[in-house]
Amino acid sequence: MQSASLPCVAPSPWRGSLQTALTLTACGAVVALGLPSLAAVALGVAVAALVGTPTWAGPLGARLLKLGVVGLGAGLDLGDVLRAGVAGFLPTALCLGATLALGVWLARRLGVQGEVGTLVTLGTAICGGSAIAAAAPTLRAKGEEVGVALGVVFTLNTAALLVFPALGRALDLSPDTFARWCAVAIHDTSSVVGAAATFGPEALELAAVTKLARALWIVPVVFGLGWVRGRRAGAPSAVRPTPPWFVLGFLAAAACTTWWPALAPAGALVAGAAKDALLVALFTFGLGTRWASVRAIGPRPFVLGAALWLAVSVLGLCVV
Repeated sequence: MQSASLPCVAPSPWRGSLQTALTLTACGAVVALGLPSLAAVALGVAVAALVGTPTWAGPLGARLLKLGVVGLGAGLDLGDVLRAGVAGFLPTALCLGATLALGVWLARRLGVQGEVGTLVTLGTAICGGSAIAAAAPTLRAKGEEVGVALGVVFTLNTAALLVFPALGRALDLSPDTFARWCAVAIHDTSSVVGAAATFGPEALELAAVTKLARALWIVPVVFGLGWVRGRRAGAPSAVRPTPPWFVLGFLAAAACTTWWPALAPAGALVAGAAKDALLVALFTFGLGTRWASVRAIGPRPFVLGAALWLAVSVLGLCVV
């Protein structure tokens, strides 16, 4: 008896075009309407739920975030940037040291396996996904370990966009205090600028400067981690972390408009465009939300990440 073959349903040729058209239209709306940061993220989540996430959205958002941060420097005075960085050095160092120590202890107590605990700790202590990506080669972490750590940090990073502005207003924090708190307690730069922007442009700029000073810790911490692991293995680590070049670009942009005042009007235009780029980056941040990945995270790494985040948030509020 010959079985009847089922018809093969090919994917609709219109789906990709509709997905691209709707995504680009939403990007344009984010910029044209000047949406608040939370609204930009929410719109990204809604578009992803309707038509899915285009493959180009993630890389585009990552590039726009870095370019936006660099462009933001063109509208700032280098002296103000350095003073803000120095002022935020001690709170950042205290929070970073405490988070690293607590993370090592908690990971052992919770029985978090492999390098997941170290990656989650570094992501919480320094700057989220960037720190995880920089440390993974040095630790020789497996792909699934990196994926779990990124999932934990991504989930908490998304929550920060909602939780921090609400807490900041409930605690009646000033824009300066709130900006510094965001910079030392939120994981990724995208959520730092998104949360700080809800308290005004001055808070956004101060948070960006303080956060970038925190991001610079990637290099010494990962170098130190590689040295320690190399000593234990009997040989120096062959992998070196990649410096956060966008931080240096931010400083270079601020230096150009400070040392050559004639560039200040152009710098103001670049800074304005940078804020639009950051909004679009936040939109792609929401667009990349994958709830299936969030649900797949095991309880222990998530408990570790949540406990560290709570600790650094409380400590950060005390020291800023």
